[in-house]
Amino acid sequence: MNNLRDLSLLVKEIQEGSNQAFREFYDQTKSQVFTLALGYVHRREDAEEITQDVFVEVFRSASTFKGDASPTTWLYRIAVNKSLDFLKHQKRQKRFAFLTSLFDASTGDVLHHPTDFYHPGIALENQERAAILFRAIDKLSDKQKTAYVLTKIEGLNNIEAAAVMVISVGAVESLLQRAIENLKKQLAGLYKTLQNP
Repeated sequence: MNNLRDLSLLVKEIQEGSNQAFREFYDQTKSQVFTLALGYVHRREDAEEITQDVFVEVFRSASTFKGDASPTTWLYRIAVNKSLDFLKHQKRQKRFAFLTSLFDASTGDVLHHPTDFYHPGIALENQERAAILFRAIDKLSDKQKTAYVLTKIEGLNNIEAAAVMVISVGAVESLLQRAIENLKKQLAGLYKTLQNP
């Protein structure tokens, strides 16, 4: 991402109350936040909601930014936390919704409405494969999912991912290794299911 103005300078101006600096910060970083959120939730509307929540938090907590991490790392931390919070909230809602909507009350028929999958960074002909991959990523633990999304989808190196997750580089490498092993198992099962429905 080509910064028009240095993000550290913009954060300093936001801390001083500049709405213009906040607008510039938002304009320069919103697509990063959106694609990161999309790596977690896979639906454009949900990713947009998370993106809004992230920038509300940026505005609220700018005064607490001390500069011990880069503004990008700070922003990724907020985005990861908001994405995970969203998923936890969604799981709580789905538990109840699943029990009440699994069956059509009038007929007793099982209902199933799969979520549409769309990711703007993936070519149309690869959307189905990507949906399979993201279903497997969803089954990873939060830490494995975060390590995988930050490095393999967002393209951060292990050092940057460690800074965002506030863990060691070795811990990131370990999480990635376990995530990849788990994904291989998940994908083998998913592909078998698709081939033999």
